[in-house]
Amino acid sequence: MRDLAFCLGEYATHVSDASCSSYSPHSCISPSLIPSVQNAVVCLYKIFLSTQKQLLLTATWSKTNTVQGLSISFGESNPSAAFKLNTNSRLFRKKKGSKSFEFDDSKVDVLWDLSGAKYNLGPEPVDGYYVLVLIDSELGLVLGDMAEEAITQKIKSGARVAKSSLISRREHFSGNTLCSTKAQFSDTGISHDILIRCSGENEGSKYPVLSVCIDRKTVIRVKRLQWNFRGNQTIFLDGLLVDLLWDVHDWFFNPASGSGYAVFMFRKRSGMDSRLWLEERVVQREQEKAEFSLVICACKSP
Repeated sequence: MRDLAFCLGEYATHVSDASCSSYSPHSCISPSLIPSVQNAVVCLYKIFLSTQKQLLLTATWSKTNTVQGLSISFGESNPSAAFKLNTNSRLFRKKKGSKSFEFDDSKVDVLWDLSGAKYNLGPEPVDGYYVLVLIDSELGLVLGDMAEEAITQKIKSGARVAKSSLISRREHFSGNTLCSTKAQFSDTGISHDILIRCSGENEGSKYPVLSVCIDRKTVIRVKRLQWNFRGNQTIFLDGLLVDLLWDVHDWFFNPASGSGYAVFMFRKRSGMDSRLWLEERVVQREQEKAEFSLVICACKSP
């Protein structure tokens, strides 16, 4: 698949208009299809230390038939994970512990407890766990509902707390053309239910139709998807403009791969920006305040 930003920037069909900021009155009816399985969640955080040092941290929750765990890596140039935890291995079941290592002249400490973690169908725990990451004794990342108690018990009183922000969340699904997830687009907003569905001829439609539903209401409906396989539209959510971009080219035109991949991106606009964010130089955007984006990568099984 070609780069999403390149494809949409050059070939996208812009369908954003005044009607995009209001919900459809029709409810999003849950189809009979079984939702795709979520097998990986990749979260990118930006950490601002009190020393003015900034770090990018990637936390990846993954799940296969034999492996389920967490990996943590730093930076963009070095893809290798500095910390790996496999909670589903016969040889290694250390679901509680700590580890220290060096990165970029800084000491990193990771403390975790997944022994009582509870999961839904995905690889990311929903409660009963904590993960703490300290950089040079400064608390850089806090995950899990048990984190507050762990900080009280394991972190020295008066320890500095760094500022951190979630820049992007990338979710990987495999199965059919129905994906279901949740997302929160602002610190003060609520968590929204998101459902992406592609209906085909086997459901009575002559041409494939893409539907995106938020909180059980259809906000986007793209007809004749095999011709409109790349595009974007703007929705109004929690008082914010959110751009939705899609690329389902490989679902229709890459049969040789054995499975088709589609990409959906929700990107919150910053400030009073009235333009689609991909129309600007990506480099310039990276220099500004990073706004949250949700990326869904969907693999359609043959």
